[in-house]
Formats: sequence, C-alpha cells, structure tokens
Amino acid sequence: MKQSILLLFLCTALLQPLFSQQQQKLPRVMILATGGTIAGTGASADRSAYKAGELPVKDLIAAVPGIEKVADIKGEQVSNVGSQDMTVDIWMKLNKRINEIFKNNEADGIVITHGTDTQEETAYFLNLTVRYDHPVVLTGSMRPSTAISADGPKNLYDAVTVAASPNSHGRGVMLVFNESIFDARDVEKVSTTHVNGFAAPNGGPLGQVYDGKVIYYFKTLHKANKNTPFDITGMTKLPRVAVAEIYCDAPATAVNAYVADGVDGIITAGMGNGNLNKTNTEAVVNAVKKGVAVCRASRVFTGRVTLYDETDDTKLGTFVSDNLSPQKARILLMLALTQTKDRDKLQQIFFEY
Repeated sequence: MKQSILLLFLCTALLQPLFSQQQQKLPRVMILATGGTIAGTGASADRSAYKAGELPVKDLIAAVPGIEKVADIKGEQVSNVGSQDMTVDIWMKLNKRINEIFKNNEADGIVITHGTDTQEETAYFLNLTVRYDHPVVLTGSMRPSTAISADGPKNLYDAVTVAASPNSHGRGVMLVFNESIFDARDVEKVSTTHVNGFAAPNGGPLGQVYDGKVIYYFKTLHKANKNTPFDITGMTKLPRVAVAEIYCDAPATAVNAYVADGVDGIITAGMGNGNLNKTNTEAVVNAVKKGVAVCRASRVFTGRVTLYDETDDTKLGTFVSDNLSPQKARILLMLALTQTKDRDKLQQIFFEY
C-alpha cells in the first residue's frame, strides 16, 4: 500500500511539470472591454429593452464555458458605454493600450468587446493605427446578456479562438460575429436587430470559425497594421472630419455649416456614384477654396465611387472614397490629414488603405 502511494506521488511529481508546460503553451489573449450590448442587461429575458454596458469584463469571461481551455485569458475594462457613445478619445485610448500590450509582450492576441452600432468604425480605426501584426479581434452581440439565447458568449468564445490562432497573424484587425470572420475595412452592420448583424457586401467574409476551428478563405490586399503610416503616438486629437448626406433636393445647409464650423474635411455621402446635386456642388467648390478637403463617398451599400464619371473631380478639387462607406471614409481622412493635405496624395491613400 505504501509503495503504491509512493509510486502515485512520484508519478504526480513527474507529470506536474508537463501539465504546467501545457498550460503555459496556451496562447495569451487579453480581452479589452468597452461596453455595448454584450455587456447589457434587461429586466426580462423575453423583452428587447435593455441597458448597454452594465456588466464588467470579469462577468463576460465567466459567462463563457470552456474559454479557459482555448487561451490564457486576462481582461481589462477600457470603457463601459453603449457604442452609440463611442468617441475618438476612446479610440485613441484603445490604440495606445493595444500597442503597449504588444510592445511589452503582455499578450499574443487581443479581443475587444464592443457595441455593434459603431463596431465597424472602431475596427477600421484600429486597423489603420495598430502597429503590430498580432491578432486584434472585435466582437459583440445583438442581444443583451439577460436575453433568451444571448449571442454574446458564443461570439466571445469564437473571437478568442480566432485571436488565439497562429493563422490569424498578419491579417489586420478583424471582426468576428455569428461564426463569420470579417476584415475591418470591408465589414458593415447590416441589421438593426438580427444576430447576423454584420456582413461584407463588397467582398464577403475572410473565413469562418466553427466548432473551435478557424478557417480562412481569403486575405485582404489593402495595407494595414505593421506597415501603416498612421502613427498617432503622442497625439491628443485628430483633424475634424464630418459627413454630409446628399438626398433628393438636398440643400447645402450641412456642407456650409461644417465649413463655417471650421472642419478640416468633409465626406459627402452622395447619391449613386457619389453624385452631388447642383446646390451641393457649389457648396463643395466653395469648401475646397477655403482649404477643406472634400471626399466623395456614396450612400449606396455596395460598389465603388469612381473618378471622372458624372463628376469632374479635377474641376471640383475633390477625391473619391473608392468602396469605403461614408463613415469609414471619415476615419481614413482624419488620419490621412495628419500626413498631407495634397489632393492627389490623399487620393492615393484612399486607393491603398
């Protein structure tokens, strides 16, 4: 009996370092929480009303069974807001912390929990400003944590799985939702309430995560991450850029007001191929003369805005967004204006990023 106990003790002592090594081999994933529906709570499981950004990050992690087997998880609370209240200041705080984490080797990958209203915008901003090729993955939910069939725990599990995968390196910032993996540049919110809340209308998802497996089918050709020129280290504010939507018989009130308010740039969410009516064309010409950078985007969901089609961009002094949505064109112009105000150089940036 004593020999058996001694043998068991010796085996345990010998195997313990192996178990410790296996635990140490798990990828290290840092979860940065910002709030949103995924951290929201409601009064009833069968009603849609809820308050976003209620749960702390430790509760989000605790709600995901088996996540500790995927990665060595740590969490930090960066903010706790509904993403309709996301700000450029929080973006810059996130960017600073992400670059710091990778510089100090604190994690192998990062997951950001975020509300869905502006999740695509935060993803694109970080894609342009994070200066490391390590995985950065955003996720969230369409249903609050207290809802029947809340989608947050599954989305968070999948996001951690993607961030922990060695195949996720060098792919830029990504967004994981409803088992699909999206590129930060192409992804758009496509539903106000359904759990398949995101899509990439112009190119489709990069891949999928299913049953704990990460499969990639495509890789973006646009520049991102390590090679980005947009180093905002030390900056406390960015150039001001506004979006003006153009619609049938739209007055020039918005464009003129933004110019009077002293913005650095304007994105026009035009009709069709980024087209402007006569009134707004005149306002844009005036804006350019006053030194405001003006980019033509489109309110149309898919397709590109092209140079020299119905609009003479050389005559107007404008440039185009390519296939960026107006809200993402705003982000790129904010960052591009930290580099140059030259129209031709700005246009080249929009074709590359």
